[in-house]
Amino acid sequence: MSLKVLVVDDDFINRKLLHTLLKRNDKVIDITEAENGSDALDKLRKDSSINLILLDIMMPIVDGIEFLKIFRADSENTNVPIIVLSTDDTRKTEVFDNGANDFLRKPIKEDQLFEKMDKWTQV
Repeated sequence: MSLKVLVVDDDFINRKLLHTLLKRNDKVIDITEAENGSDALDKLRKDSSINLILLDIMMPIVDGIEFLKIFRADSENTNVPIIVLSTDDTRKTEVFDNGANDFLRKPIKEDQLFEKMDKWTQV
């Protein structure tokens, strides 16, 4: 399966790091970046072919939890896997309750990221 990944993180360095990691994965054919949940929702409206989202929680404007609530409210979006990336383990239950598929603790390790991506994109 070819992956079109949306990276949602307000931190420029984190986005670039993820971009670099994702470029090493043969399945990834396209990487789109968003600075916050609002930006991400706009990009998803414009490109319905995105099939994996890597989502930070702590962001300005629309944070990760709000993004999950808005995005998952549309039944057409239930099949897009969302992996939440955060330094805050205490928010795990909250992200799963709001529709995240998986959780990965920052700093992100390439092997763990690819393992989770494979897990959710085998369908």
